[in-house]
Amino acid sequence: MAKTQWVSHLLNRGADDDPWAVSSASVTRGQLRSAVAEFEERFRNQGIGEGSSVLLRMTPSFTYIQVLLALWSRGAQVVLVDFRLKPAEYAPLVQQVRPQYLVAAADAGGPVAGFRQESDFAVQQLPDGRPAIDGIRLVQFSSGSSGRPKVIGRPADSVLAEIDRHAALPGIPGADDRMMLLNSVMHNMGLVSGVLHALASGATLIIPPTLRPAEVVPLMAATGTTAVYGTPVHYDLLSRVADRPPLPALRLAVSGGERVPQETYENFRARFGLPISPVYGLTEIGLIAGDLSGTSVPPQLGLPVPGTEVKVVDEELYVRMDRSPYLYGEHADRYRDGWLRTFDRVRQDPVTGVLSMLGRADSLAVIGGLKVDLTEVENVLLAHERVTEAVVTHQEVIEAFVGADPAVGADELTVWCRERLSPVKIPKRFHITRLLPRNSMGKLIRDRALMHGRRVLSESPSRAQGDR
Repeated sequence: MAKTQWVSHLLNRGADDDPWAVSSASVTRGQLRSAVAEFEERFRNQGIGEGSSVLLRMTPSFTYIQVLLALWSRGAQVVLVDFRLKPAEYAPLVQQVRPQYLVAAADAGGPVAGFRQESDFAVQQLPDGRPAIDGIRLVQFSSGSSGRPKVIGRPADSVLAEIDRHAALPGIPGADDRMMLLNSVMHNMGLVSGVLHALASGATLIIPPTLRPAEVVPLMAATGTTAVYGTPVHYDLLSRVADRPPLPALRLAVSGGERVPQETYENFRARFGLPISPVYGLTEIGLIAGDLSGTSVPPQLGLPVPGTEVKVVDEELYVRMDRSPYLYGEHADRYRDGWLRTFDRVRQDPVTGVLSMLGRADSLAVIGGLKVDLTEVENVLLAHERVTEAVVTHQEVIEAFVGADPAVGADELTVWCRERLSPVKIPKRFHITRLLPRNSMGKLIRDRALMHGRRVLSESPSRAQGDR
């Protein structure tokens, strides 16, 4: 497929009057194609074409999606940067990728204002920009939840292959479905599983203008939503809506990004009469595993999807890839001999092949010659009725960052852990706040230095510090 034809391959699906997306207003596929063509001409006049590198930083909107498709239609390599990043987070990323052009909304960097129909933007040519890396069309950054974000590049074939993997997943939304997307369109699940899959399959995309649950649920009813895509945080909030209208068309709830807590799974199923179906993937390659049948329960992830090749070595997942996804020669230790090391610990059922998430490989700490799985400590803390979030790290000692009821103290959590864990596993320090910090993707930050740097945690040293 020609370098720019992969976009028209998606854009030309369906008739002009077929619905494409709904937010505060509806957009047809014909209107989408017209908008993309107009932006493509604008970018042509500004010198953007095959081999150009462009950093895109705009607020979530239909304009954002149309601009991205137009840039790809011009043959540009597009670097996606979350508009919510602070200057101290954003500037190093720009310096790292050195784009030739910056396409940014005038209000990028402002507060979250929901999803918009339209968004103004400006194009700026940057001095000393670095041209596109041959073949790379999409550049993203890893979540950065465990440290410095990784620069990930994907060619068009990689994105199209992921769309094909979606199409092969039983139960995936199709032409008769109305998909509500709660994930950010700036990140992989929202962009590929949501926007691009809907384009390819003919499904109608529904993007709420606001993520306030009390407004999202009525919109689900009004639009006849058949499938909803989100993260565990979204499903937890939806489960709290008091007055829920009937949703007779809703058949599917898909979650990705991180493991669904058991409580969230049970609460959503009780309120909506529907299980949360897991999908698992990486920014580096996209969708890897999933189960939309409703039979998988946390921590199960489902089967590897058709088109992927995986192996489990010492309870760690590896994925076959043709090339390293990391740009500029970084992270060579993560890709070797055609296999990407995910650092995710999984178990694969020897009979069914179903994958189950165990935690992160880098969540294992060696303390006094003994291996301690920090995920186990997190799970014990999460079992406390007044604890809602937990991140456990280890450097000199085990530290627990806990989101909990303000009345919960370190002494109480120490006693709780003593009753359920051996002494070597008990955190020596607790940092307790009502909510833990998350990154722009909604994932809990797991890097100890970053957690301390947020300065939002009130430290509560545990009396267990004298135990060792």
